[in-house]
This record gives sequence, C-alpha cells and structure tokens, in this order.
Amino acid sequence: MTVLEWRISEYPVPYPDAVAAMERRVEAIRAGTEAELVWLLEHPPLYTAGTSARRQDLLQPDRFPVFATGRGGQYTYHGPGQRVAYVMLDLKRRDSDIRAYIRDLEEWLIRTLAQFNIRGGRREGRVGIWVDRGTTGAVPDQEDKIAAIGVRVRHWVSFHGVALNVEPNLDHFSGIVPCGIQGHGVTSFHDLGHLVTMPEVDLALKAAWQTVFDTSPVAPRVDPGPSVTASAGG
Repeated sequence: MTVLEWRISEYPVPYPDAVAAMERRVEAIRAGTEAELVWLLEHPPLYTAGTSARRQDLLQPDRFPVFATGRGGQYTYHGPGQRVAYVMLDLKRRDSDIRAYIRDLEEWLIRTLAQFNIRGGRREGRVGIWVDRGTTGAVPDQEDKIAAIGVRVRHWVSFHGVALNVEPNLDHFSGIVPCGIQGHGVTSFHDLGHLVTMPEVDLALKAAWQTVFDTSPVAPRVDPGPSVTASAGG
C-alpha cells in the first residue's frame, strides 16, 4: 500500500501555475522525494486543447483563454463550479498499465456519482462519464456528459486527470465542441437537480477513491492561496 496526499485549493488556480506545479510534483514522485498526490481545485474560465484537438472544434476562440496542453483528448472547458482533480500516481506501482488506470479513474467517478443517486456510466467510443436524461422533448434517449477525463504520463508518473461538473455555467461549454463529440449535451449535479456543495463532492471523491485505488491517505492539506508554489509541495 502506498501513501497518498490530498490537497484542496480554496481559490481558483491559474492554469499555467497548475501545470507547472504538476510537473514539479511528477519529477519529485519519480525521484521518490514526494508522495503521490490528488489535487482538488477549480480554474478560472478557460479552454484547454489536448493533443488531438481540432481547430474547427474551437467555436469561439476569443471567449476565454485557450491553453495547449500535453494531456490526451481534444477541447475541454474548465471553470468555477467544476471540480478538477489532478492525479499524480506512480503507475510502475500499478503494473504500468495505462488503460487499467484510465478505467480506474472512470470507476472512481461512477462511484462518486452513485453516492448522490446519479447513475453515471461509460459509453463505447465516447470518452468521459455520461448520464441518461431519458426523453427530452422530441429528443429520445438524451445522454449528457457530466465528467471529462484527460491524462498524461511521464516516466510512468501520471498527471492531469478528471473534471466533474458540480455547478459550472453550462453555457460556457458552447464555445467548443467538448472533447470533439457532437450530438450530445453537457450536464452537472445542479442541472440534474442535485444541489450539492463542493465540500460534499470532495468527501464523496475521497470515499470512492478508497474503494478503487489501493492507497493510504495522509491528512488533506488546504491551500489557502490562488496558486501553488514549489515551497508548498507543488
């Protein structure tokens, strides 16, 4: 069993600061000088472009800042009301199996949602976690995306991670084709009628983690500032 640190940032973290902090932590995990980390945070409104992003899927390029990122996937929105979880794990301790790791992330999200009686699931050919909205007006079997997944691995240490929609402004997703998938919507806890708070979601994420990943948590650390520096453990 490995030791895992949880960190919660109370204020939105600028995306470049988050990437720099993750990269520092990845190197420290690889060197064995820092513990593995799950970092829970929010970002200011922005779009990220994964390694498979297509220019035509950025519908409103001047709406929010756009950041190229080394994670897999296409365009994704991040903003207030969305719980981003950046996961930095040594996958060598987990059979060096990236596909299994991604399935574990999916299962983590599914079990988190289940704690609020939301039935999330995988869909063949579509990345992320989806919910069935049933028949909506003239649209039968409407399926909306509630969580995105985008990971990167360097020297078998993971970073980036997942984004779970708690109470974001869903109109902000209209500036992109989310993850390159058309014909489906985006939803959130609040959009589904579950008026949960971010701390409640964080507790559910931690509880579900212990049922999926074989890790022993250390006490969570709350980051009171708008960004994380190297002295804070990055």
